[in-house]
Amino acid sequence: MKATLLCGVLFLLFCAIIGSLLYFFKWREPEAQLQSQFALFDPALGVEKTSLASGRAVSFAEDLCVQNEDYGTEQLSLTSEAAEVFDLENKEVLYAKNIHERLYPASLTKIMTALVALKYGNLDDEVIVGWECEDIDPDSSVCEIDPGETYTLRQLLYGLMIASGNDAAMTIAVHVGGSVENFVAMMNQEAMDIGATNTHFVNVHGLHDDNHYTTAYDIYLIFQEALRYDVFEDLISQKTYTATYTSVEGEQMEITWNSTNQFLTGESEQPENVTVFGGKTGTTDEAGACLSILSKDEYGNSYFSVILRADSKITLYSEMTELLSQIKK
Repeated sequence: MKATLLCGVLFLLFCAIIGSLLYFFKWREPEAQLQSQFALFDPALGVEKTSLASGRAVSFAEDLCVQNEDYGTEQLSLTSEAAEVFDLENKEVLYAKNIHERLYPASLTKIMTALVALKYGNLDDEVIVGWECEDIDPDSSVCEIDPGETYTLRQLLYGLMIASGNDAAMTIAVHVGGSVENFVAMMNQEAMDIGATNTHFVNVHGLHDDNHYTTAYDIYLIFQEALRYDVFEDLISQKTYTATYTSVEGEQMEITWNSTNQFLTGESEQPENVTVFGGKTGTTDEAGACLSILSKDEYGNSYFSVILRADSKITLYSEMTELLSQIKK
């Protein structure tokens, strides 16, 4: 009797052990696999290493112009260090030269400054200009805002993109990011998020720093992301903009900012059958003359082009005209 009882107990114990093992290895396995998939993170790519993430990456790439090597340089030889023109409608590369070479962007940095502000800021916020607006090179480009004056974030973005105001960049950074340092961190995170992995920002305006760099291709990625916000096209396309602001004394005042883009001001002639819609300029001694352009052909199709490190503004606009001429070929 005791032997029979002992055998029964041992049998039940054996069944319990087998059941537990089956549950752990059979039923728990899919959950463990799912957790392990989403636990893997590649900081270099900024995406999870999963089949789902791979699907997103493929979809992301399909929506972009992709080019790893020079293209069209035999037909068009430019002296500028890097250049590109992309057909945004058909996702075609019309020209590419050194588009993955790390270079200094100068004020083309402000495309990312605008993108982060549009993503995290409220355009209707009233912003009191702080002393950070004066923490820049006094000889650099400014939109002449002063501490204590009040503008909307929208107005400051026009000052940033039209007049290339470094003072506006600093004010925007503090308002949206809480500090310039935190805003720069947001810029770098945004660059990683959109795949601009050859980009590193040190400041919000683009004044020279050896560790502040990007590529022509990364500028395209940043610009493409900024175009998701309808107001961005207006920010880059205005020849002039007049802002009504509140002075330190509480009076309503006006200030007018003029574009730094010679295609918009008429100082440089646009190629036939191509309309320059807008863009961003940038110049420092180290970066040379830089320009990014959104243009449209006679059918309304959009194109994006960039030139980095031209040796002069004359060369910059001359070679950009040559670059835009590729659109109708």
